[in-house]
Amino acid sequence: MVVSLAGFTGACYRNTFLMWLYLFAMFFIIAALVGFIIFAYAVTDKGSGRPVMNKGYLEYYLRDYSGWLKDRVVDDDSWANIRSCLRDSKVCSKMGRSFNGVPESFEMFSMRKLSPIQSGCCKPPTDCGFVYVNETLWNIEGGTVGLGTDTDCPRWSNDQQQLCYQCDSCKAGVLDSLKKSWRKVSVINIVVLILLVIFYVIGCAAFRNNKRIDNDEPYGEARMTKAQPSRIQL
Repeated sequence: MVVSLAGFTGACYRNTFLMWLYLFAMFFIIAALVGFIIFAYAVTDKGSGRPVMNKGYLEYYLRDYSGWLKDRVVDDDSWANIRSCLRDSKVCSKMGRSFNGVPESFEMFSMRKLSPIQSGCCKPPTDCGFVYVNETLWNIEGGTVGLGTDTDCPRWSNDQQQLCYQCDSCKAGVLDSLKKSWRKVSVINIVVLILLVIFYVIGCAAFRNNKRIDNDEPYGEARMTKAQPSRIQL
């Protein structure tokens, strides 16, 4: 707002200093926005959900992600705050569905399109082989498939305040959700960047117009003198 006000005032009152300030600040704003767009795409480049046979949702694995964003999410202090936010948002408790008073069956649940956080944090990994009771309640005693290979299996808890919030799959789900959010923000930033470049070009034109008026140059004055043609000797 301050930069825009400086540019508007400089253009209206032909204040060269304000126009210089406006163009100087706009250059760094545009450069910073370009840097942020590149950074956002760079840190969200790796990782995505994996399809599961006969399932409508995807599974998320922390090892598929790497880089700056992953390091920030898995940090103990950061994850403690994220985990608290997940509990407070009640994203898992909102998963429950019923049809005519009858809870949805395992077959119906398996075909649902779950969000990355719902898939990673609100249910155990499919590899664990736990027996479905409802969306956030699973029979652990029936699971034998992935207990020896998937470290998230023993981390699952039917306690509705715990669930899989300590699981790597939950961290991966949060990372994928952040990735999608950052990509959407980057698209908006690209649109903003295009508008800023247009305003910057307009500002450059206004600055040149101010200098022309300050130098008492009439609009469209030619800066080169055309040489007179020499007479042809007959």
